[in-house]
Amino acid sequence: MVFDYAGYQPKGDKKNSEFFNEFRQRIYERRKSSGIEDLVGNMRSLVMQVEPGTSLATMIELYEMTPYRHAGSYIGETHKFHVLHSRPVFPALILMEPLSEAFEEYITRVNRMYPLSRATPHSRYVGEIYESANNDEIRKALEDQSVRFEYSGEVENPFYAANGFLFTMPSDFTGNRVGYSDLDFNDPDSLGLGGRFEMTADEQAKLDEAADFAEASGVGELLLGVDHMATRILAADREDAILEFLTQVPYYFWGAYNIMDMNSSTNVNRNGSVMDDKLSPAKVFTANNTPSFVNSFENKPMPTETFVRNYGRRMHHVAIEVQDGDHAAGEKNVDFVVNALKEKGVPFLAHVVGECKDEPNLKQIFSKHSKNTILITEYVERCHGFDGFFTKDNVAALTEAAGQDEQYKHGQIFD
Repeated sequence: MVFDYAGYQPKGDKKNSEFFNEFRQRIYERRKSSGIEDLVGNMRSLVMQVEPGTSLATMIELYEMTPYRHAGSYIGETHKFHVLHSRPVFPALILMEPLSEAFEEYITRVNRMYPLSRATPHSRYVGEIYESANNDEIRKALEDQSVRFEYSGEVENPFYAANGFLFTMPSDFTGNRVGYSDLDFNDPDSLGLGGRFEMTADEQAKLDEAADFAEASGVGELLLGVDHMATRILAADREDAILEFLTQVPYYFWGAYNIMDMNSSTNVNRNGSVMDDKLSPAKVFTANNTPSFVNSFENKPMPTETFVRNYGRRMHHVAIEVQDGDHAAGEKNVDFVVNALKEKGVPFLAHVVGECKDEPNLKQIFSKHSKNTILITEYVERCHGFDGFFTKDNVAALTEAAGQDEQYKHGQIFD
């Protein structure tokens, strides 16, 4: 069944402009006429970069907190690359680590602009790679639509212009990239990331120890895959960021809701060709309703805009779906997962929010920011066949908890 992008009526109470409603439909039409609808498929990989010397610590964290496991490591001209898999049908993860602290590029330049990302100048969620039928045709179609791409010889990190890959330049609205590739991400050796190298015996032992924790604790089998990922942006960029994203990939605008208690809106975009979001996770954009420069008139909360002012426009969190069910004595699986991770020393913000009794609903929680990736990991259990995407009360509670942890005082550095 082909999803009816044009006929779909977005959900939510967030009012969108006439400009947005008009161009959303025109973008859907142009995606079809330009071939993008057929040329671009599901999300195939997430991409993130960490500080030199921290990729092992990051992978240990991923082993303990997510379903991702190491599949291969490579060394290129400027970076080490580690490829991680969860399930073959779900997106892989490419973890990049610069070979030198002195390596400079867009990521280091933008991180140094913001007070709470300066201490980790190389660390950033980069973007996603989507399945491509033909990179040359995608480039031609989207360059005609003013999308800018990286070219060989013009990038500090050669990965962004490597054979088999096509990457946009970072978005002016989100800082994220969109990539395209026809390569097989389940075969890391085929990606051409550089010379393959093996983990040392000590490194492998540490990964094995993290894997043993996940298996012995029972956490690993309950973590299914990436449910969604959320980028925080400025209030004025909300509609532009969504329309730009819809131009580049065959997703649709699912809807937007005001989270009045937090003076923000949550804007969800989903892939209409999948029945399970974990096959091609939803992309969420969160923005203030009242920009910071006029908020002093009304003095409303503004945790979303505060995050952007402290860290820059960037990915805020990646959500992992927890298998729905009762673990023991009426304890839901997400409560069990969180308690096991807390015992392991993983810090969380506040507590699990939401109720899952006899009615469909959600239970969710945010971890604290990772010292390695600056990302929050969300855990979400969709109880009893919950068919919505989120609940306002949960989002408000999570946003408030994160906001309290993302404040900045002069002289503070990220900890």
